[in-house]
Amino acid sequence: QVQLVESGGGVVPAGGSLTLSCAGSGDILNSYTMGWFRRTPGNERELVATITGSGTINYSDSTKGRFTISRDNVKNGIRLQMSRLKPEDTAEYICNGRFATYSFWGQGTQVTVSS
Repeated sequence: QVQLVESGGGVVPAGGSLTLSCAGSGDILNSYTMGWFRRTPGNERELVATITGSGTINYSDSTKGRFTISRDNVKNGIRLQMSRLKPEDTAEYICNGRFATYSFWGQGTQVTVSS
């Protein structure tokens, strides 16, 4: 069973930067499509960014140019470098790993951007 654990969330002022990490266990995740999603109270989870096993990267329109997703081979997971943060980026950020029909989710880490 794959387990994903996020870290790095916190409170940051608008315009600031933050890096999130997702550490995986239970399988080697290099071939997985990994991604970050975020959720605010009362709303659906929304895509932030994904990276496939071959390295293809996709960003949402709202994060493109400000966020960078990358693999972290040391932690068997992924990172999300966030810059020029806005108050509307405030959310719970959740790591996802997907392979074939299997999909695994972390517990999430809270990011709060103060205005």
